[in-house]
Amino acid sequence: MDISYRSFLKLSVIVGSVLAIVWYMPEVIRFVGILFNYLIPFMVGLSIAFVLNILMKIIEEKMVSRLKLGKYQRMVAFLLTLITMILAIVILILLIIPEIRSTLAIVSQNIPSFLKRIESWLSTLRINDLGLSDIEFSWENLMDSAYNFIIRGDSGLFSTTWGITSSILGIFINIALGMVFSIYILFQKETLGKQMRKLLHAFLSKDTAESILEVGALANDVFSNFIKGQFFEALIIGILCFIGMNILSLPYTMAISALVGFTALIPLIGAFIGTGIGVFLIIMVSPVKAFWFVIFIIVLQQIESNLIYPRVVGTSVGLPEIWVLLAVTVGAASFGILGILVAVPISSVLYSLLRRAVDRRLSEKGKKI
Repeated sequence: MDISYRSFLKLSVIVGSVLAIVWYMPEVIRFVGILFNYLIPFMVGLSIAFVLNILMKIIEEKMVSRLKLGKYQRMVAFLLTLITMILAIVILILLIIPEIRSTLAIVSQNIPSFLKRIESWLSTLRINDLGLSDIEFSWENLMDSAYNFIIRGDSGLFSTTWGITSSILGIFINIALGMVFSIYILFQKETLGKQMRKLLHAFLSKDTAESILEVGALANDVFSNFIKGQFFEALIIGILCFIGMNILSLPYTMAISALVGFTALIPLIGAFIGTGIGVFLIIMVSPVKAFWFVIFIIVLQQIESNLIYPRVVGTSVGLPEIWVLLAVTVGAASFGILGILVAVPISSVLYSLLRRAVDRRLSEKGKKI
């Protein structure tokens, strides 16, 4: 078989495959959706393993390796990593839950007086002048509507509640399966990496396989550094929030600072999520202090967006500050929160690949710029 015929056959297979996909596009999309649903636990496990591996690698190299535990080294490192993550979450919950509980107690105490004010306000309204006296209510229609809402239809209360319950149960199942997958991945990551290299070299040319492995190693380094930078940036925001709230003599300083720092793990907009809960906690103590808290968070958010985030996260992934801001803006506009989360590391990988390609082309042309 000569080379031209082989190339023609390969091209025909590719063109035929593309035409078949286009022709049966609805079926292809449906199949991809089903396949995606089946792969969700594995993707969740891969994500969990990737995040845990960053901390586990540090613990294993800096601490456990000195103990010379042999084959138990990986298991001890994993357990220490898991304990560290659980302790961090428990401490955060212990800081926030008591404050929310005390606020709810204050709210429950203030509800009677609040309802009395509403009742007094309603009693001062002249209902006849508002044209409301002619309105008639049909209790029979009201009961029918309530019955239809609760029992009948896809939008009924029972079906809606069952749908929500099923979704929550599905999420927990995916997370549980993902944790199982992540354990296997973390304990066998060297073996999986070796198998991936063998697979690429078996079916692809040497240059193509090496290029894919190089891009994969670059992406791994960039995403790992991004997560480290994101945690460091969240720690800075939490500390600045704690200092600022103490200066302003605002209540619930520790709980709100921990919450703002935790939600700051979502790039640029995460602090606003913690702000909502913070306002809810403070407004029951003093609406004026809640107002000053909002002003303080807006200022802190501007400092984070324009100074801290581009410098800390941009430096950790090797992406210039202006491209960090552009990546987050485009990612948020295109894919929402998911776009914000992955825009910076993906842009950093593309930036590094483009920079290498440009340097290589300039080197081939013998130019230095």
